[in-house]
Amino acid sequence: MAAGSRARGRARGRVGRHLAVPLVMVLVFGGIAGGSYLALERYGSPAHEGTCVASGLGTSHRYTTDRVANAALISATAVDRGMPPRAASIALATAYQESQLQNIDYGDRDSLGLFQQRPSQGWGTEEQIMDPVYASNAFFDVLETYPDYISADINDIAQQVQRSGHPEAYRDHETEGRLYASALTGQSGANLLCTLDEVGATASPEQLRGELARQFPRATESGRITASLDSAAGAAPQVPEGAGATALVLDPGGDETLGWSLANWAVARAADDGVVQVSYRGRVWDRTAHGEEAGAWGSAEGGDPERVVVLVSGR
Repeated sequence: MAAGSRARGRARGRVGRHLAVPLVMVLVFGGIAGGSYLALERYGSPAHEGTCVASGLGTSHRYTTDRVANAALISATAVDRGMPPRAASIALATAYQESQLQNIDYGDRDSLGLFQQRPSQGWGTEEQIMDPVYASNAFFDVLETYPDYISADINDIAQQVQRSGHPEAYRDHETEGRLYASALTGQSGANLLCTLDEVGATASPEQLRGELARQFPRATESGRITASLDSAAGAAPQVPEGAGATALVLDPGGDETLGWSLANWAVARAADDGVVQVSYRGRVWDRTAHGEEAGAWGSAEGGDPERVVVLVSGR
């Protein structure tokens, strides 16, 4: 059973129990809960620490950093394969319905991983399916066998790939799939924003460079994307306190859309890889930004605007 289906089942159980509570108590507790939720959403309380948000289509969706990191990996695989943003939208809507974008080692019968793929149905071995890069490529391999996927309904094409017992469930996640795909494939520019605690430890830009090679293997091996180390003071428009002296510089070869894909990907990796700043084309995401400043990428002059410059935590 898909993770989304289990969540709906639990929700129905909770509703049934609540019906036994006197109506006045439901209203009182509902008002308290609703007010607290709105306060957290509006004022950026600790509930937003360790979350990221993508916006567009007149709305926004916020995910925890582990989910966003997996969304970034799925989207990176689509970009690396040269697939259109629509492919990432379909994959993200599917993965959220199946696992809530978590690489889980359980599921209905022998279902596993981000997409709840089943070894018994030919998706691969258990070990392969639990590798998110393998699982994402396996999903896209099947998606590409349907030539009309670019124009097809997202729910319907996801169902053709997955053959789920809940054929309409992918539709529930189409909007957020499109938002995160737009950000992480570079279509919507400086979009992804993450609210994070301080790193608290020294990080290495080599760790992020290794992850780049793992998630963009075709692009890095072919030279479509190049990654190098440079002086943070020379490459970045500014060096915040707590940043290391060495920057990871990602060159998209003049492809601005690819550049924004990489920039948002680096922000999505911030929680895992100690990223404190990402800059590209005069815009900058700063981990230390708070309040209104944290609501959008800032503007910055100087540095290397044609390449994505990533700074990680250092001494």
